[in-house]
Amino acid sequence: MRETAQSVWNNCLEFINDNIQPQAYKTWFEPIFAVKLNNNVLSIQVPSKFFYEWLEEHYVKILKVALSKELGENAKLVYIIKMENTYGNKQPFTEQIPSSNRSAVKAQNVDVPLENKSPQLRNPFVIPGIRNVKIESQLNPNYNFENFLEGDSNRLARNAGIAVANKPGGTSFNPLLIFGGVGLGKTHLVHAIGVNIKDKYPEKTVLYISAEKFTQQYIDSVKKNNRNDFIYFYQIIDVLIIDDVQFFSGKSGTQDVFFHIFNHLHQNGKQVILTSDKAPVDMQDIEQRLLSRFKWGLSAELQTPDFETRVSILKNKLYRDGVEMPDDIIEYVAKHIKTNVRELEGAIISLIAQSSFNKKEITISLAKEIVEKFVKNTKREVSIDYIQKVVSDYFQMDVEVLQSKTRKRHIVQARQLAMFFAKKFTKASLASIGSQIGKRDHATVLHACKTVDNLSSTDRQFRKFVEDLHKKLSV
Repeated sequence: MRETAQSVWNNCLEFINDNIQPQAYKTWFEPIFAVKLNNNVLSIQVPSKFFYEWLEEHYVKILKVALSKELGENAKLVYIIKMENTYGNKQPFTEQIPSSNRSAVKAQNVDVPLENKSPQLRNPFVIPGIRNVKIESQLNPNYNFENFLEGDSNRLARNAGIAVANKPGGTSFNPLLIFGGVGLGKTHLVHAIGVNIKDKYPEKTVLYISAEKFTQQYIDSVKKNNRNDFIYFYQIIDVLIIDDVQFFSGKSGTQDVFFHIFNHLHQNGKQVILTSDKAPVDMQDIEQRLLSRFKWGLSAELQTPDFETRVSILKNKLYRDGVEMPDDIIEYVAKHIKTNVRELEGAIISLIAQSSFNKKEITISLAKEIVEKFVKNTKREVSIDYIQKVVSDYFQMDVEVLQSKTRKRHIVQARQLAMFFAKKFTKASLASIGSQIGKRDHATVLHACKTVDNLSSTDRQFRKFVEDLHKKLSV
């Protein structure tokens, strides 16, 4: 009987395969098994309730045609849901469901008791108990390319984003990884890509999610024993955008499940877009197989915007808000707020608010007052390159000498001081610091920091070096 059921189903599959996209066939029909054939009723096994609902929602017509060709107009279809347990030692859950009465494929009503309760479904963004599987993009339409101004600091990333938006999954930029420091526009850019794709390709499923939320959803799916539903949900996305993938660091389970989701999406021509606060080479505690996939496409850096770009950003912000401001004040703010776009816009908003609430005219004097307070209350970001330059200038040597392999005492100490202050003033990992200061490993950086601490407490001259450099880097 099973062989007969399988032969009927194989014939159905041949017809279905000829009439749908290869990736859709691979995702939704290859995992199905024929279980039994009783007269004109074919029972098929699917791996989850979400799977069954997706078939009913999107492929019910082609199933009707295929089954009618094999078994006649009175053909009926029954789904048997059997999801293997991926957590704990409970028995696999099984449920038998006739094809929906509203569908063209009729089914006999079979009353079969469940071996276990159905897991909550499926779409992690839908409240449990609601059967709607519509996927909302979670995109912010206010983040678009029109208000993401191009400059030297972001040209590559922005143009790559536009290319991906024009042809998602069809460029060599897959995955597209946007990386850079805080407040430089990573989240804005990936939202803009997603919004543009939704406008151009409304039929595509686009989803934005933070890596932290993705991780929490995965943990919940394991606890609720519906890990398979979680995986299938993410495998149906056409454009998956994950923000702050460095959050996956050290989370082996999340990395493993994302690895398989990534592979499926990439192999089926779907687009993956990622953001990170650092380049793949500097990511710590991320599995090598995942890092290698991050490098398959394009890694584009967002850098600190130059003066001209900062002025353009402020003018665009003021134009969108319907506020007029003299050019000299705009340029003053742009000149003194250099760290990132978020702080730049924050300063101009504070200036407008002060003017409005206190009924003061916007003047250079007011701008200076606001900027001084803003800069004072904003933690200054210092780069490893800047630290190396300051240390090299202090000891009157070139940066290349500082980074060299020489073991001369005064050069070794300068290098150790650069590593010490890089650890103190940046969020970079030890491995990243060592890589950027003469291609050393993390153990060398750790030793350098300990050496600086020891010498500071025992050597008066060395302690003066530390104090002088600390003042220069704290200005």
